[in-house]
This record gives sequence, C-alpha cells and structure tokens, in this order.
Amino acid sequence: MKLKPHNFHLQHQNPISFSSKPHYKNHDILYTISEAINTIHNNNNNNNNNNPNPDYSLNPTLKRILPSLTSHHITNLINLNPLSLSPHSLFSFFNYLSSRPPFRHTLHNYSTMAHFLSSHNMFSQTHSLFLFIISKMGHHSSYSLLSSLLQTTPTTHYNHHRSVIVFDALIIAYTDSGFVEDAVQCLRLLKKNNFSIPIRGCEYLLRRVMKLKQAAGHCWEFYLEVLDYGYPPKVYLFNILMHGFCKIGDVMNARMVFDEIPKRGLRPSVVSFNTLISGYCKSKNVEEGFVLKGVMESQRISPDVFTYSALINGLCKESRLDEANGLFDEMCGIGLVPNGVTFTTLIDGQCKHGKLDLALRNFQMMKDRDVRPDLITYNALINGLCRVGDLKEARKLLNEMIGNGLKPDKITFTTLMDGCCKDGDMESALEIKEKMVEKGIELDDVAFTALISGLCRDGRVRDVERMLRDMSSAGYKPDDPTYTMVIDCFCKKGDVKMGAKLLKEMQRDGRVPGVVTYNALMNGFCKQGQMKNAQMLLDAMLNLGVVPNDITFNILLDGHCKHGNAVDFNIFNGEKGMVLDYASYTALVNESRKISKDRLRS
Repeated sequence: MKLKPHNFHLQHQNPISFSSKPHYKNHDILYTISEAINTIHNNNNNNNNNNPNPDYSLNPTLKRILPSLTSHHITNLINLNPLSLSPHSLFSFFNYLSSRPPFRHTLHNYSTMAHFLSSHNMFSQTHSLFLFIISKMGHHSSYSLLSSLLQTTPTTHYNHHRSVIVFDALIIAYTDSGFVEDAVQCLRLLKKNNFSIPIRGCEYLLRRVMKLKQAAGHCWEFYLEVLDYGYPPKVYLFNILMHGFCKIGDVMNARMVFDEIPKRGLRPSVVSFNTLISGYCKSKNVEEGFVLKGVMESQRISPDVFTYSALINGLCKESRLDEANGLFDEMCGIGLVPNGVTFTTLIDGQCKHGKLDLALRNFQMMKDRDVRPDLITYNALINGLCRVGDLKEARKLLNEMIGNGLKPDKITFTTLMDGCCKDGDMESALEIKEKMVEKGIELDDVAFTALISGLCRDGRVRDVERMLRDMSSAGYKPDDPTYTMVIDCFCKKGDVKMGAKLLKEMQRDGRVPGVVTYNALMNGFCKQGQMKNAQMLLDAMLNLGVVPNDITFNILLDGHCKHGNAVDFNIFNGEKGMVLDYASYTALVNESRKISKDRLRS
C-alpha cells in the first residue's frame, strides 16, 4: 500500500535517488553551491575555526545565489551531492537555510535530509532533525511524516541496515516528544508497508510504554503485537510486564505473562519466578508462592535471597511467624546470606505481632553479620518498643540511628509521638511536634490524631481546640472516632456547646454520625441537666435513622434520675439496664409525666 503525500509549508517534489542523473535544467548551480560550501569549510579548517554554523552569506557567490534558492535545489543538492560534500558540511548548510526567512524547507526536504544523514550512520543528527520536525507538526503527524519518508526512500546504493536507522530515529523522536501514540502508529504503518522491524526504536518505545501510568493490559497487548511483527522476545521485557500486573494486584494476568515465556522459546529467569512469587505473596496467596518455589527447584533454578525475602514477607503478613522463622533458618542453612530487606521484613513482622524479643535478637544478628540496618529497620523496632510502652529503649534506639548517620523521618517522629501520647507524656509529645516543625516535616492526619487523642485523655480541651485548628489548616479532617473522642472530651469538661458545634461540623462535611457519637453528646447534656436538649437530640437521631442502643437509654434514665424529681427517680432508677428500645423508654417518660400531673391536681 502506498501512502499519500502530505504538504509541509510547500508542495514537495518527486524524489530523486542517489544514482539518478540531474534533471534540473541549470544543474551547474549545484556545483557552484557545493564549491562555495567547500571553500568556507576548508577556510575554517585552515584557520582552526571549529564553528559548526558559519555564516554562509559572507561568501560572495552564495550571497548572490541564496535569494533565488528553492526547496527543489536543496532536494537535488542532497540527493546528487556532486562534489561529495561531507555530511556535516551539507547538514550545516541545510540548518543555516532553516534560519533564513523567507526560505522554508518542505517536508520533502526534511525527509530527504533524514535519509541522507542515516545513510552516513549519523543517528544523533537524524534524531535531532526529527525532534525539530515533530515540534513543528505536533501530535497526530505520524502518517504525514512517514508518508514523506517512504516516498523519499532512495532506491539504490542505500544500505538496508542504514535505511532502518531513519525509522529507529523517527520512532525514538516521537517517543521522546511524548507522542507515544504517533510512535506506535509509525510502527504499525511500517509493518503495513512490509518494512523490517526497527529493533532499536521498537525497544525504546516498548520501554516507554511499559513505564506509562496506564493499564498493564494495554502494554501486554502491544508487546504481543510487536512480537508478531518480528521483534525478538526478551525475558526481561516479560518480567517488566509481570511486575506491572503485580503492582496493581492483577496476579492472574501476571501468571498469563509468565506462562507465555516458554511458549516463545525462552526460559523463565530467577527474576521471572521472583516477580510472580512476590505478586502472589502480596495478594495473600503464599501457598502459590511456595508452589512456584518448588517449580524453580525442579527446573534447577536456585531460589535466591529475594525469593526467600518475598516468602518470609508473605508469611509475616499472614501472622505465620514460626514458619517465617523456619524459612529464614532454611535460607541460612543453604548458604544464602540474608540482606537488609530479609532481616527488616522479619523484624517488622515480629514487632507487629508482639514478638519483640525475637525482633531484637534478629536485629543483633543483623549487626553481627555486618548488615547495616536502614531507616525502615529502625522505624520497625521503634514502633515495636512504643507498642509495649518501652519509650526509654525506643529513644536509645533513636540515638543509635542518628549516630549511624540516619535521619529520623515523619514515621520515626510520629511513632515516638504516639508512644508518648499513649504513655501520658504529653510534654514530650508536643516537644517532638515542635522538632518536626523545625525540621520542616509536615504533620499528617496520623500525627494530629495521636496528639488530639493524648490531649483528650489529659482533658486539655483548649489545647485540643487549638490542635483541631492546626489540623484543619494543614488540610486534614478528623475521622469519625476522633470527632467522637473530642466531643466526649468537651462534654466531660462541661462544654456541651462545643460538643454540639462539632456534631454539626461533622454533618456539614457530609458525615453521618453514629450512635456512639450521639451518645457522647447525649451524656454531656444529661450530666448538665439539659434534659430538653437531650430529648431533642434523641428525636434528631431517630429522624436521621440512627437507632439508639441500650447505652443511649441508660444515659437518659440516669439523667432523669439525677435531674428529675422524686417520682422520676423512683420510676427511672429501677429500670436502668432494662430499657432496650424507644417504646419502653417513651412509656416510662409518659408514666412519669402522668404521675406528676396527678400530683399537681391533688
């Protein structure tokens, strides 16, 4: 199929092959131009002038000819090159003309020059030329540009290998310009026109496609397409695709890619197995990971440190710590030396599941084997120590970490801060907060929640209010449990007004407070003797479809007992813990009101 030509500023002319005789009537002008170019470059060389872009208009002959030059002259000059000018000299003159309006190269000129440069194995210059053309033509220009290139392809004395260079350069230039769709289109058009696959350009494009933030499925389809075009299959590209699927949790398609490797006459590498094993472990299918480990061994591919680390990580995530330790021992037993990732994976799992003694023992083993702990290792241990309330050891470990040249990060500070808050040491927690601010480390919602929680436990309502403002200024909102905790804190301190305000704030944010949140405010109203407000809150709950529980009714009953009259006390006190629904509660309230009215009448 022949591609149609396309205009680029001016109509381009019919191509002339390198072996053609001149058809241009005044072809002597080509010799005149060539001689002038030669003279300029020879003078540059004699004068040790390395200027690659001389001013050609300083030459009297060229100064006279330049105004009458047409794009047709340039095409003939490139194709015929009567004095065999060096490629650099001819390209320099070509670039000079580009900067001399009103002269304008046609797309035909550019295509002819691209073929000329690639015929001299000048890939870098060909690539640069295409980048310039693409910057002018923009997106969706591949059909037009490739049409011109195919029509200007020399027919004789043109090495096939170098004809591929021009298409390599084109595909890479489109890829570098960010026009991946055009690069793909170029490849498809070349296939349609029965050209050999440009291997270098194809591989460059494949690598870029695989890095794009798009569905791994599209990358896989494209890879199959280029394989069918004749691109040689490569295991590492299969591995990249498997990694892409595993990254988004699509282990099923990752397995499909893995199974394709032997079908293409290749043998999966240890990286192929490790990628899929890691994917299975991260998707909580450790058993399938072990099956693959068995397949590796049956194919005489020895599992490496990464294989064991992935499996140990999977076991730790499933709380199978004894099996993780056993696998660690097996790994050491076959002569594999655990690396930092292996140790850290095991230590982190042990810390999270309360096996702090084991974690510290492995930490010591790690140091004894001269495996340097990193920030993640220290953070895991500091977290484990803070979980059991051993802040003294946690701080000691922090100092050791700093002494080893590691800088505490947001996780380190937040973990320590949370530990201090839970230990009731709010002054230390606030000092850590200030240190984070000094170091330019922004607090996240986890850090703010830890501080608010600690301040609530201490009943420091003013500090809680200030921290809520800081949290809001930082762009975070408390979650529902935090709101409930804060409402409860204010209400216990007698500030039910602030509690009600926070409830409304939750509702304005589109949240639907649960019964626990309402109970916190309800308790505040009842403690203050504001039984009318408590009743109104109960009605609001019911209107919004929030179902009261036994705690709700016990709070109300207690309020009536403490802030009602003797009749209320007698009726409600005996029913505490017995009222489980709204109907029973309403019946008791009505009974109390009836007795009170009867007494007033008598």
